[in-house]
Amino acid sequence: MQPLIDPFARAISYLRVSVTDRCDFRCTYCMSEHMTFLPKADLLSLEELDRLCSTFVGLGVQKLRITGGEPLVRKGILTFFQAMSRHLQTGALKELTLTTNGSQLAKFAQPLADLGVKRINVSLDTLDPAKFAEITRWGRLPQVLDGIEAAKAAGLRVKINAVALKGFNEDELFSLLDWCAAQGHDLTFIEVMPMGEDMSPLRLDQYWPLKDLRARLAERFTLTDLAERTGGPARYVRVEETGQKVGFITPLTHNFCESCNRVRLTCTGELYMCLGQEDMADLRAPLRASPDDAVLEHAIRAAIARKPKGHDFDYSRQKVAGQITRHMSHTGG
Repeated sequence: MQPLIDPFARAISYLRVSVTDRCDFRCTYCMSEHMTFLPKADLLSLEELDRLCSTFVGLGVQKLRITGGEPLVRKGILTFFQAMSRHLQTGALKELTLTTNGSQLAKFAQPLADLGVKRINVSLDTLDPAKFAEITRWGRLPQVLDGIEAAKAAGLRVKINAVALKGFNEDELFSLLDWCAAQGHDLTFIEVMPMGEDMSPLRLDQYWPLKDLRARLAERFTLTDLAERTGGPARYVRVEETGQKVGFITPLTHNFCESCNRVRLTCTGELYMCLGQEDMADLRAPLRASPDDAVLEHAIRAAIARKPKGHDFDYSRQKVAGQITRHMSHTGG
């Protein structure tokens, strides 16, 4: 079968799939405390997610990353991982992985490993129990640390994703790094996006450019740039003194689009061809309209044909600059 190639000759081999909009945390930079979630009828069933993802695998997708909300709170989620594991067994799928807040890992780590998951990303911004409770609102740090231990015991490779928040976890930069080194975890820092219509002074105050974070790391450690590329936004360095790999995701300051091999599917069947643009294709309609996978394949190919070359970075920078300027004028900064 003809693989998925976008208009810029990039083969689409990586699909991020949200299986739910629900989460058992309410992280302050992600959700409001009292969320209104989608009606369940709007969400794709696990069987529909299986059919959609299997169609993408048939079209050449080799890596599936399962996300949410929190994917492990979706009822019956192991049946979906079980369905996807059959593609690992045939070799059509090279990697099945997920991003999680870690709250459910004590229960799910071993079953996920048994189904062929080899590595996971765990979102963890602080090792301070009080600060963890503050930023997640509903989360408990010991529960997440127990989950990470369960993942290690199951043989899963763990990568920690930490959102860099000025004035919140700045003072934990080296303790996070040291903890990850001691535990054998890779670590990726994510620059908070100072964007959006709901931008608040708090979010702007939290903006910690990763160039500043990296410069602080370089004061203590020798950082060697790695040539490793995943088709995504992360840039990696090796910390020579510890041997660990540290990533930096800076969506506003580095254009990673030239090698982008990924698309994102929401839990309602909307396919976003670019994370930085709002153009999307509705795959739920053709999925539910016909049992014929050829109809679905046609809809997917038509969507990929609209994948843009890259983000509108200049617009993003201008928007952020305007927000920061307005904020500074209001605060006297």
